[in-house]
Amino acid sequence: MKSPFIKELEPNQVITTSFLVHSKEIRQKKSGEFYLSLLLADRTGELDAKMWDNVADVLDEFDRDDFVKVKGLIQVFHNRPQLTIHKVRRMDDSEIDFGDYFPSSRRDPDQMWRELRETVAGIRNPHLKALLDALLDDPEIAPRYRRAPAAKQIHHAFLGGLLEHVLSLCGLARATAAHYPHVDFDLLLTGVVLHDIGKIYELSYERGFSYSNEGQLLGHMHIGLRMVAEKLRALPDFPPLLRSLVEHMILSHHGQLEFGSPKLPQFPEALLLHYLDDMDSKMECMRALIENDRQVEGCFTSFSPALERTALKKDRYLNPPPPAPPAAPRPVVKPAANGAATVPTPPAPPSVPAPPAAPTPPAPPMVPPAAVAHPLFTPKPDSAFADKLKQALQPAAAKQEN
Repeated sequence: MKSPFIKELEPNQVITTSFLVHSKEIRQKKSGEFYLSLLLADRTGELDAKMWDNVADVLDEFDRDDFVKVKGLIQVFHNRPQLTIHKVRRMDDSEIDFGDYFPSSRRDPDQMWRELRETVAGIRNPHLKALLDALLDDPEIAPRYRRAPAAKQIHHAFLGGLLEHVLSLCGLARATAAHYPHVDFDLLLTGVVLHDIGKIYELSYERGFSYSNEGQLLGHMHIGLRMVAEKLRALPDFPPLLRSLVEHMILSHHGQLEFGSPKLPQFPEALLLHYLDDMDSKMECMRALIENDRQVEGCFTSFSPALERTALKKDRYLNPPPPAPPAAPRPVVKPAANGAATVPTPPAPPSVPAPPAAPTPPAPPMVPPAAVAHPLFTPKPDSAFADKLKQALQPAAAKQEN
């Protein structure tokens, strides 16, 4: 088993592993040199990859739908992982396990096939049951029906996808037919089993998923009509009017002319088949979009052309990751005057607020100059100088009193 798978890759990781090449393009840098742009895949998803150097050495080494062993660095570009390839070589089919590279249904194919046959066995209309048995008993059709994807990339684009899609529609048909009593459940179920049967020849799924030449030229609706016509040759008692209803359901199940249906659904079972098919394909498309999205950050997926919108990653939205801790302040670096090594200046400690100033005491009351006795000029009470000083101060004190 290969390791790691695409879903296990982490940014800044150097890997050596193998992939299936889904696309290969030779592009030109601004400098005029060439580089390789690849879309690599395994059973868990797809990965954008670039090889910037030594392209001439590997240009003819491999092609689309080849298996390659690569060594490179996982980086994040435009919020998505991208592999920068350092080395690459083509692998021989004997070196790989095909199950590692092709997505497949999580359900057991044998169990799904038994479930489909049991559902068909419950059809009460003998003509419709005979037609379905003739197709599903065919030794060429049966293994293809069990293995085929339901689409190249839009919905149920994995091995066993067609069978899983049809069984999902069988359950929806059973529930809605019970809700609408005027709907013929046997006819609706026949449309469910046959609406995409032409895809077993329209799509090529031996290596990568692509369209066969027949699929490109005719499309699955016409191929499905031809398959039904071939089996009806062995059922001469099949009612012609019932045949037209079955064929109409195959032709109209896309629901709109612009979506490839040559006819619009024109009776209840055909209209209901279209809406059930559209709902199941869109629900699977949204599930796969959310599960396989490679956006590194954010709650929304990248834009889906099939759904014409982005999709909310509900689990990430309801349970956001904890915020990252704040980054430590970068040290201030001052160049030395003599050109020697610089010494980082540690960050200044946080400032501490100064304590509040003590209250200013009230000013002392004003005292008249005559009442102030200076210790250096206080005369002795019994000296002649004291007598003269008293006489000199008496007029000034009298003035203050007045």
